[in-house]
Formats: sequence, C-alpha cells, structure tokens
Amino acid sequence: MNLKFLPAQLKAAIDCLNINFLTEIRIRRGQPVIIEYRGEYQYINRCGAGGSAEGALRVYDVDGLLSAAMRDGVYAYAEQMKNAFVTFDGGVRVGIAGQYVTENGRITALRSVTSLNIRIPHDIKGCAAPVYEVVAKCGLQSVLVFSPPGLGKTTLLRDLARKLAAKFNVLVFDERGEISAADCDGDGYDLGERCDVVRGGDKLAAFAGAIRAMKPDVIVTDELYGQSDAEAVKYAADCGIAVCASTHVTDVEQLKDLPFKYYCRLTGIGGEVVIYDKNFDIVRDNSGHDGGGHIAVVR
Repeated sequence: MNLKFLPAQLKAAIDCLNINFLTEIRIRRGQPVIIEYRGEYQYINRCGAGGSAEGALRVYDVDGLLSAAMRDGVYAYAEQMKNAFVTFDGGVRVGIAGQYVTENGRITALRSVTSLNIRIPHDIKGCAAPVYEVVAKCGLQSVLVFSPPGLGKTTLLRDLARKLAAKFNVLVFDERGEISAADCDGDGYDLGERCDVVRGGDKLAAFAGAIRAMKPDVIVTDELYGQSDAEAVKYAADCGIAVCASTHVTDVEQLKDLPFKYYCRLTGIGGEVVIYDKNFDIVRDNSGHDGGGHIAVVR
C-alpha cells in the first residue's frame, strides 16, 4: 500500500491500525484528520483511532502534501487532476478539493488545495460470488453494480473479474487505475491468467479498439456516467460482448435505459447485495435459490 507520502506522524499512526479495516483518510487543512475505520468515521491520534478530536493529528500544508505525493511531477497527473482526483500506485485514489478553475464546463486546473480524501483499495476474494452466479450461470450476461460512493463497487468488480478470468477471456478497462491498481510497470492485483488490462483513455474509444485487438468475452469497467459511457456499453452489447460495470447513479428509471441484463445494488460494506432483472424485479431469495420475484439478499 503506497502511503509513504503521508506526514511521518500520520503514517506512524496509520501503521498502528489494521489496514484491512481502513477505507478512507480525510485531510482538511488545519482540521483533525478523520478516517473511516471498521465502517465508522473516527479521529486519528498518534496511537491510532479515537473518538475525540482532542489530541487528533492535523495537517496544515495540504497543498505541499499533495505535491510531495506526486513525486513523478505534477504534469504526470495533469489529466487526472482535471477530474479532481489522482490515482497512485497500488490503486490509492486521492480526491482533491480547493479552487477549481473551469472552462467550458470542465475543470482545467486545481489551485490552493485545502482538502484530500484518500481512498484505500482492498482485495476481498469471494465477495463477488453471488453476482458471478447470476452473470455466468446461463452464458455470460451483462450486469451493472450500483450504489452511492464508498460501498465497495470497485472491490466487488475486482473479485468478479478474477472469477470470470478463470473461465473466460476478460478485458478490464481500468480508466482510473483502481480495479487492477497497476503501477507504471503494470504490476498490481492478480486478476487471473485470462485477464487483460487496458488503462487510460475514454471508454468508447477504448472499448472499440480493445474489442478488435483483444477479442474479449466480457469487459469489466468502473464508474459509468454520461452519454458517452452509455454508448460504449451499447457498442459492446452490439458486438456480443458482455459488460460488468459499476455506477454511482441510483435512479432506477435512468438505469433501465442501459443495456444490462441484471442490476446489483450494494447497501453497505459487508452488507446486503440485492440483484434485479432488467425490469427491476428481484430475482433471488435469501437462501440463494432462484425464485421469480423474490429478493436476492446475500451477506
């Protein structure tokens, strides 16, 4: 896990924790550092997590911290920063707040950084088992995983890609470098012997090129949003390629317009997974058996 860019005291405090339960580090200039640990937001002091702001660690030079983290140089992350985040080796994603400079509706630069949201990736093998059963039981089917941010969509997709790659040719389009968490040499999470990873670019152009070049059975990708991403999924469907993807969109009426066979709603980290068909009828019951109109709740 690449957290070496953190200030020494904060890094030492993080080392006192079980990294498997740490999902976020929220740094706001001059304010107590807050972490999401074991599913709850807590303060962090020199000895680890605590419930009080008294004695909590604080960071005052947030701009300098981000600059130190980008040891490859700001220009190496310039395009990512236009989306208000950067992704470092190991899949650590840092959201950025400060002064956004915009032009024609897009962020062109970030200045005077005041807050960072550092999201810690995790690899939980087996978490995608109920979704895999639906996707692969009758030939490959497309599925969209949806929930608000931070409930484990990327973690589930990572495990789903690995399970699919045991049997199918899988293409992971890792636009933000989070599913594979690959570094500059391409080393990251083990996604299986039949998995190919494409990083960078936009989904529509990448899907078109990769389908011709790599001939995948299924494409796994993260964070669909907007017309261009919808067109990328439709292009893959028109080519007979299944897509397993995620989105922050939770409006059912919007989701119904997308070309997916199944939809999977996450309700919380370690919580329930509810699986629906195209019409948003629930397709499985608590016991995991198929049942028309029954709920698919899997823990």
